[in-house]
Amino acid sequence: MPEEKHPPVIDYEGSDYQTRFWETGGRDYEDRCEAIALKRLLPQSGKLMLELGAGAGRNTPRYQGFERVVLLDYSRTQLKQAQERLGTSERYIYVAADIYRLPFVDSLFDATTMIRTLHHMADAPAALRQVRNVLQPGATFILEYANKRNLKAILRYALRHQTWSPFELEPVEFAPLNFDFHPRAVRGWLREAGFQTEKILAVSHFRVGMLKRTIPASILAGLDSLFQWTGALWQFTPSVFIKARAEGEETGSIPADPIAFFKCPECGHAPLTGSEQQTSCPACKRKWNISDGIYDFRGE
Repeated sequence: MPEEKHPPVIDYEGSDYQTRFWETGGRDYEDRCEAIALKRLLPQSGKLMLELGAGAGRNTPRYQGFERVVLLDYSRTQLKQAQERLGTSERYIYVAADIYRLPFVDSLFDATTMIRTLHHMADAPAALRQVRNVLQPGATFILEYANKRNLKAILRYALRHQTWSPFELEPVEFAPLNFDFHPRAVRGWLREAGFQTEKILAVSHFRVGMLKRTIPASILAGLDSLFQWTGALWQFTPSVFIKARAEGEETGSIPADPIAFFKCPECGHAPLTGSEQQTSCPACKRKWNISDGIYDFRGE
């Protein structure tokens, strides 16, 4: 068997995830908690935001302080749903690509978010290195991850209802391409990738089915907001948010033409040439389609 060039990527192509999980799945509490965390961590303004794992654009309207937002997801159908939600104005740029091969020139973005995405990364350190490459020095990176060392996991381990230890640094794959991570491991990966952690929030303290069924989501989220600051001391919630900063002094400017954002994900050459239907790499001759307003770098 030939060795894989890149880690496997989960594909939500054709999925009803937005409807099933968020709109009818009883996740109003989690959505409200994440909105509070993002508001606390996001810069007030910026030029160019990269939203990694944007999906159907659930969080995108929360980035109002940024002049332009690039929505990246591996699923074209998820990006089409985002277009239906947000429209096709010049403010939004839709990109289908593999996070392990980001098709952007180095030091492009002044901020990025990765919410509910890292838990699909079989090689999380490699993904974080890719993120650092496309960020300007001094840029803000807001990362959310699924916490292995949460109270429910600790209790289940103590009662011998699960075999894996929530205290070990190694990720646990609780379902195919779904991982929980230890907080200390994530901070170490960020440091190795060239990030400095600035703030940590513990999120979704009350993610318990009985509480969500009996107490209004607005009240639970309000209570959660009172405790999110405890993330600076300890992290025992199922979700953790980190605000990190790319190391180095701020430099450079952001090009106005989107075609100048891109490099070839195969050979790394930039700039690409382009038309309304296609971008091309002058070096390796690869061609990448632009279909229905989506820059498609998946290579299929």
